[in-house]
Amino acid sequence: MTMSPSPLMNAVLPPARFPTWRDQHYLLIDDTQGMRQLLRESLRGLGARYVDQASSGGEAIAMLAQTRYDVVLCDYHLGKGKNGQQVLEEAKFRELILPTTVWMMVSAEKTTEVVMGTAELHPDAYLLKPITEGVLLSRLHKVWNKKQVFRPIDHAYQQRDFLKAATLCDHQIEHNREHALNLLRMKADLLLKCGRQEEAKEVYERVLATKNFSWAVAGIAKIRLQNGEPEAARHMLTEVINGNRFFMEAYDHLAQAYQTMGQFEEAAAVLERAANLSPNSVVRQRSLGELCLKLGKMATAEKAFRKCLALGEHSVMKNADAYLGLARVCGIKNETEEAMALLTQVQREFSHEHIRLRSKITEGMVHHESGDYLRARKSGDELDSMLRLTPSRPPAAICLDMARLLLAVGVKEASVDLLTELARNNHDNTQLLAEIKQVFEKAKMAAEGNNIISQSCDEAADMMNRGVLLWKTGRLQEAVNWMRTTVKALPNNQRVLFNCAQIIINCIEKHGYDAALAEEARTALLHVEQLNPGQPRFASMMATLNEMAQIHRAMQNA
Repeated sequence: MTMSPSPLMNAVLPPARFPTWRDQHYLLIDDTQGMRQLLRESLRGLGARYVDQASSGGEAIAMLAQTRYDVVLCDYHLGKGKNGQQVLEEAKFRELILPTTVWMMVSAEKTTEVVMGTAELHPDAYLLKPITEGVLLSRLHKVWNKKQVFRPIDHAYQQRDFLKAATLCDHQIEHNREHALNLLRMKADLLLKCGRQEEAKEVYERVLATKNFSWAVAGIAKIRLQNGEPEAARHMLTEVINGNRFFMEAYDHLAQAYQTMGQFEEAAAVLERAANLSPNSVVRQRSLGELCLKLGKMATAEKAFRKCLALGEHSVMKNADAYLGLARVCGIKNETEEAMALLTQVQREFSHEHIRLRSKITEGMVHHESGDYLRARKSGDELDSMLRLTPSRPPAAICLDMARLLLAVGVKEASVDLLTELARNNHDNTQLLAEIKQVFEKAKMAAEGNNIISQSCDEAADMMNRGVLLWKTGRLQEAVNWMRTTVKALPNNQRVLFNCAQIIINCIEKHGYDAALAEEARTALLHVEQLNPGQPRFASMMATLNEMAQIHRAMQNA
């Protein structure tokens, strides 16, 4: 039987804005049956009819994957397996919740480490136990009213039509002025997802014209970083942190800015400071470990990798990097047995196509760094054989590590071929070119390396520029044909792939829609996304292709 709202609720909440609690779907996540029962009764007092319960993090994720919940009340400690922070992290990462979903952490945990880690994921509220029914329901009501302004945006968001969702934000601002700031923040985020950087920047500047909000400054800094202005981004992000030392996202972007400028010591210092403030981020601990390993700061690297492994055990962010990094540290410390055990474990737990390559690279480095040069050479020879059988080149970072090992153990020809190919496919990536140069220098091949890098970059630039010149002079079909040839020669060159897609798009705009051409452009863009996910230009050009296809279908159906 449906229960009527309790007298307490009528006393706490404004009747005029009383929501339709009875029709919403609720999920209670707590490993204690008594607490779940207490929360359930509180919701029943509102008239709620659809209340599900989960007693563990794993069970909660399974339920979130099956049902779109309107309200989630989640404890932090959930017994064995995932904790509440990891459940929220995975729900957001896998998009199991929508912008309107109300997520409230209900916990007795109040340590800085836990509260900061959870706060980074932006739950709608963090309520400390013990809580009264009145506190719970009044906070729920307050958050609910705020979240409802996003409801019209939900459908577009689910369809991944982020540009339409951004437009709907404007409509909601007109009718919900009191929530304009939250809507503008969401609009800027959506525009960045679409690759509309300038429009997102305009939104941030509009906000900053009223007040100096940290998130808006950080948003502009992120855009400047993406646009190749790391020093400007560094200056802005430093100001953000000075004004709000708990704005954790700014630390990550600041570290990225320092790395882009080649200031790795400064980047490591920023990440270490952030990890001390909020130590429960798997991604940040991994980044800190990798950077300190490069810098030779073994104590900090080991601490970060071990923390990353502990945090990642039940996290959606768990991957092989921390295992391989810690194995490298163990090799340098001459703890070969633990290093080999980590490599065995990583191959057992991960099945990515490049895991065997990466494990063999790390194995060779461990043997080399521990002074076992015969086994290191054996690993190098095995890696050379594996490389010949690999149908496609792995990502640049793996190729660099392969080249380092092969040069260290005397397999010169394969390593030079790898580095030459890397330079040709990344001719405008100054940071990566600097790393390639360092590999040559460490192998005492500085002069030869400089010649290889210079010649490779010139060849790549000349091929790309010829296609661009044909495009700019209106010879579009010739430009498309030439870019096809260039893509075959430089299949992993992101700039070439982007320009190829752009020229095809312009060809379609001029000569009419061609499904095969559009698919060719889409394939080039998807390859870029595989090589380097999340680039704004990818989102913008994919949106253009999708819009072209929609217009073509509409014209056919007219």
